[in-house]
Amino acid sequence: MWSSNVKTGAELSISSIPASQLAKEFGTPAFIMDEADFRMRTAAWNTALGNAFGNNAGTVYYAAKAFICVEVARWIKDIGIGIDVCTGGELAVALKGGIDPAKIEVHGNNKSVAEIEKAVAAGVGTIVIDSLFEIERVASAATKHGVVQEILLRLTPGIEAHTHESIATAHEDVKFGFSIASGAAWKAIEEVRRHSSLELRGFHAHIGSQILETESFEISAERLVALLAKYRDEFSVELPELDLGGGYGIAYLPGEVNLDPASTMKALAEVVNAQCAAHMLAIPRISIEPGRAIVGPTMFTLYEVGTIKDVTLENASTRRYVSVDGGMSDNLRPALYDAEYTAVLANRTSTAQKISSRIVGKHCETGDIVIREIDLENDIVPGDLLATPATGAYGRSMATNYNHVPRPPVIAVKDGKARVILRRETEADLLGLDI
Repeated sequence: MWSSNVKTGAELSISSIPASQLAKEFGTPAFIMDEADFRMRTAAWNTALGNAFGNNAGTVYYAAKAFICVEVARWIKDIGIGIDVCTGGELAVALKGGIDPAKIEVHGNNKSVAEIEKAVAAGVGTIVIDSLFEIERVASAATKHGVVQEILLRLTPGIEAHTHESIATAHEDVKFGFSIASGAAWKAIEEVRRHSSLELRGFHAHIGSQILETESFEISAERLVALLAKYRDEFSVELPELDLGGGYGIAYLPGEVNLDPASTMKALAEVVNAQCAAHMLAIPRISIEPGRAIVGPTMFTLYEVGTIKDVTLENASTRRYVSVDGGMSDNLRPALYDAEYTAVLANRTSTAQKISSRIVGKHCETGDIVIREIDLENDIVPGDLLATPATGAYGRSMATNYNHVPRPPVIAVKDGKARVILRRETEADLLGLDI
């Protein structure tokens, strides 16, 4: 839930820097990022993939959509893994951070012609094709630039992953990919084979996000391997790659646990190896795309309490509303799909009795709720600091300027030192867009 260098004792601290010091120096709200923890989690997934698949281990592609900025892209370059991007903007950040284009994988269900042109011109390693239109677009761009572009086909294996419907991506009625069951996947295969400027390397599937068990990943692997076998039987050649996507879940609440990299990869390897043996296939190179599982626990959000209000409910009970200086503009997930978080008093300890509370933001929406139900200390007052863990994934990346609120900064902390890697927006930034 918290990153490895956070301590929640007398006062919450990260790498020995107290929360109150961070608030004083950088203001609130702010995303506080544990750089050492990010590097450790990235290495753990990379090692787990290598240990499980050996010589058949492909690439760990960090999913940029979870959170990316130029400095994080530099860390990814240093660590040596790849990156998965799904827009021209994410590609621009990856390239600015110095990531080798050969280690960039381009996703997206509606890549524009301009985005595809930019990706091919940059020399990206892989483009994951999501529609029949994209087959023509990528083939045309590759021909224009005189290259043979390596691609994967994104497939929907027909799995109801155990997650919220808004972040489940592998069932049939979804905007992503080509359905295996309906025959759309096979039609896409045949279309790709018509283009000499495309090299089909294999298949890709991403079954959803925040999945906390391995069964869905295993079923997806089985169905992809079966299609590899069908391809071999039809065309007398084996495709060499499978990308099994990401979606590995993390702990948001006390008592929850992160999906473990080693055991997750081991379970996948057992299924892939068994299915390949059953179909008499060579084991393909296996790649994965963790995003949330890496960056999610490495950040927390630091808020300052602004107002407190006790509200009497219909049953005569009381709920305390604790308003903080952020809200749905820096954490949209609770409003989007009822995501749950926890929080702690960060600037001091308290032995006061805890009471039923609701942490809300400053936006003009009843649904601007950070945490719907939490027991907080009865003596919390304006000026106190609250910290919400595990906000690294889809916090800053989904942040908005609703009500013209500037987006918070990201502060990286390592070895007892803190620095800004993504600055706080200002009102001048907001006004600068007006003509």
